[in-house]
Amino acid sequence: MSGAVAMKDVEELIRLAVREDIGSGDLTSRAIFGESDVSEAAIISRERGILCGTDLVGHVYGYIDQSVEVTCLMHDGDEIGPGDRVVLLKGPTIGLLSGERTVLNFLQRMSGVASRTASAVSLLDGTAISLLDTRKTVPGFRMLDKYAVKTGGGMNHRMGLYDMVMIKDNHIRAAGGVGRAIRMVRERYGTRYRIEAEASTLEEAREAAAEGADIIMLDNMDRSLVKAAIEVIAKKAKIEVSGNMDEEKIRGMIDLDIDYLSMGSITHSAAAFDFSIEFS
Repeated sequence: MSGAVAMKDVEELIRLAVREDIGSGDLTSRAIFGESDVSEAAIISRERGILCGTDLVGHVYGYIDQSVEVTCLMHDGDEIGPGDRVVLLKGPTIGLLSGERTVLNFLQRMSGVASRTASAVSLLDGTAISLLDTRKTVPGFRMLDKYAVKTGGGMNHRMGLYDMVMIKDNHIRAAGGVGRAIRMVRERYGTRYRIEAEASTLEEAREAAAEGADIIMLDNMDRSLVKAAIEVIAKKAKIEVSGNMDEEKIRGMIDLDIDYLSMGSITHSAAAFDFSIEFS
């Protein structure tokens, strides 16, 4: 997908989505239409936001019926509004109808995430702060959710447990302190991976900075504590602010000297974007 997600990485998900909806066949469409029936249709936006997921339309229909023609009139990252026709479809009527729900499910999910992200990112205009996503994604949708975040102007945090070290509260408790956890990671990996460490107190922020964490995540701190932590960290590490982040909290943090805000709700609570497929 446009340099962000390779289709081979989501092919299994597409197959699963098609299988769970169509199963042994579309009973209704096959009862009403024959193999020779052909139709044209358009995918239409019903609200304003950021389009995401257009590449999947052709791949879904390619899995159902390769003779369906898919023409994208608009593309991922485009701003769309009510009534905009974003994709044209032409082909066997049974194939078009059989793929309708699966195609819309992908577009609604991904455009919803992209639009929610774009709305939050707009609050950071004029600042040097980046909006990060989290691992709070729909199981199986990690690649697509994070692609949608990037499409909406956000920045991807780690993809999973395998591509970055992040020392969280339970690691800290089990290790006997954030400083000890950081030292153990350095002993194991050296400088191979960046280390991010969570801090819920000023003492933990001070300790993480002293031990050389690359990023310190200030978790569930109010504005006054964040300001104090910034002083304690003293630019020894980049700073991420996290914890039930929403638009109101973002507005209260944008004048502070921080690097990142992370927001789980852009993926775990994004509303489905409203699309429909209309036949000519």
